[in-house]
Amino acid sequence: MPNGNGWQGDVLRDLTGGAQPGTHRPGDQAYRSSAQSPVLPTQSFPASGGGTPQHEGVSYQGRQYGEQQTSAVSPQQPQPHRVPESQSVVDDRLVGVVRRKPQHGESFTARAVRAVRGALSSSAAREVAAATQIAGTLQQPVTTGRQIAVTSIRGGAGKSTVAALLGTTFAHYRQDPVLFLEADPALGSLPLRLGAQTLRWTTSDVADIVKPDMSLLDVTGYLVQLPNNAWLLPASQGQIGAMLDSRAYEQAVVALRRYFGVMVIDCETLPAEVARVALAAAHGRVLTTPATPEGITSTYSVLQWMQGLPRQVIAGTAVVLTELVPHQGVDLDEATQQLKSTGASVQVLPYDRHLAAGGPVHTEFLAPPTRQATARIAAEVFQLSQKRY
Repeated sequence: MPNGNGWQGDVLRDLTGGAQPGTHRPGDQAYRSSAQSPVLPTQSFPASGGGTPQHEGVSYQGRQYGEQQTSAVSPQQPQPHRVPESQSVVDDRLVGVVRRKPQHGESFTARAVRAVRGALSSSAAREVAAATQIAGTLQQPVTTGRQIAVTSIRGGAGKSTVAALLGTTFAHYRQDPVLFLEADPALGSLPLRLGAQTLRWTTSDVADIVKPDMSLLDVTGYLVQLPNNAWLLPASQGQIGAMLDSRAYEQAVVALRRYFGVMVIDCETLPAEVARVALAAAHGRVLTTPATPEGITSTYSVLQWMQGLPRQVIAGTAVVLTELVPHQGVDLDEATQQLKSTGASVQVLPYDRHLAAGGPVHTEFLAPPTRQATARIAAEVFQLSQKRY
C-alpha cells in the first residue's frame, strides 16, 4: 500500500507544491463482502439498525429513513466546543420545485423499443455474465478503506452526480460500510443528489472530534444515514463562505478511513488545494468532464500534464465523459481512444433524462444503459484503487 514516504510523498510534492498530509493510520480493519445480486439496484432499502443511533429524516429514492441523533456525542467522548444547528438541504419554499416527481431516464417509446429488442436478442447470457463479473469485482475484500476521489476541471461537469452514482453502487454490492465524504464546501450538490433533507455536522467539525478509540456506532452519530449501510459527511450546511482547508480534510480522512470499506470523496474542482491533496492521497482518482469539444480538449491537456508526474498517478486515474445533453455531435469512440493514449482509463456515462433533471438520484428511474455504465465505471475505479504500484 502506498504511503507518505514512498510514491505518495512524491505525488504530493508535485501536486501541492510540497504540502504533504500526515501518514498516520489509526488502525486497519479487514473488510469482507458476501455475494449479492449482480445487478445495479432498482430500489434501495434502509441500512440495518444494529443499534445505530437515530438520524434526522433522510429522503432517498422517495422513502424516509431514521432521524439524526440529537445528542452531540456518545457518553464516552468529551463535549465538543460547538454543537451546530441542523439545517435543511433545501429551503422549505423551494421543496416543491426541487423535490418534484422524478422523470425516467428514457422515454416510454425508447423503453418499449428496448424491451422488444431484448426479447429478440440472443445476448442475454453475455449480459448476465458481464454483470456477474462486475459484481465479483465490486465485492472484492479490502484490508483498509479505499479512498476514491472524484473531481473535475471546472463546475458543471457532473462531478457530484458521478460521485453519487459510484457510492450508491458500492453500497449496493458491498457489505462493509461506505462513506460519502464531501470535500467541496462551495455549495456542493452531493447532499441534494443523495436525497438528504437535513445536515448538521460537517467535515471540518468532525476533523477535531473523531478519535481512534471511538467505535463505528460513535462515529455514525455525526453522519447522515443513507440506505444500504452508507453514510454522508457534508462539507458545509449550504452556507456561502464555508471553508475547508487541507489540514481539516486530511485529519478527517485519517480519522474516518478505518471505519469504512470505501470512501467516495466529492472534491473541489482543480486546481483547488484540497482537491490536489485528495487526489494525491487517494487510491483511485476519477476526473469527470463533459463530452464536449472544449471538455475533451481541456482534459487531454490535464492528462498530458499528469504524464509528467510519477506513473502511478495517471495509471490510477479514470476519466468519465459525461453526456450532459443528447447527441452532442462528438465522436466518443475517437475521443476515448485519444484520452486513453495518455495512460488513463476512460469511460462514458450516457445522457440520462433523470440525471439531467438535477434532483435526487433515484436508481430505479435510471435508464438501463446508465445503470450498466455506472456499474462498469464503479468496477473499473475499484480495480484501479486495488492495484499496488
